[in-house]
Amino acid sequence: MEEKDKHTLDYLRKLCSAREYCSRDIYDKALKRTEDGSRAQSMVDMLKEEGFLSDLRFAAAYARDRAVINGWGPSKIRYMLSGKGISRDIISEAMQEIDSGKADEKMRKSLEAKYKILKEDPQVKIKLLKFALSRGYGYDSVHKVVSEILHGKNEDLQQIDGGTDFRP
Repeated sequence: MEEKDKHTLDYLRKLCSAREYCSRDIYDKALKRTEDGSRAQSMVDMLKEEGFLSDLRFAAAYARDRAVINGWGPSKIRYMLSGKGISRDIISEAMQEIDSGKADEKMRKSLEAKYKILKEDPQVKIKLLKFALSRGYGYDSVHKVVSEILHGKNEDLQQIDGGTDFRP
């Protein structure tokens, strides 16, 4: 192995030690430094053998972070992982790492916050649905939560104004 390749491999080890990366990202970084696809692939293989690189670890961490921190739903997470070259089997296994209770609570909080902004808008229901669907949540779960938010808010309005709610 050339001296330049050793430096590149040390650099890649340092990157992988700091956080999780997928194989494709590390391959791209190795390719930029070596400019040879076969040498870059051999570096990726070596990092996998040494335990510095694992697509499963990356996918599980990515799925957890995006679900809990960013509030993404399962569809968007699957789509983004497949865009990073992660296999369907690994994606399925990584999706099991998501705490669905926390993810659902994050969706509810996001929708409630969005409702506060849109509450005077006549198309509030449609906009809430589009918002949650664009985040990657399934229609059935989104529709249920949006209905609960709107139904609960309508009951509050009826109690305030004596039960006369003239909105359609």
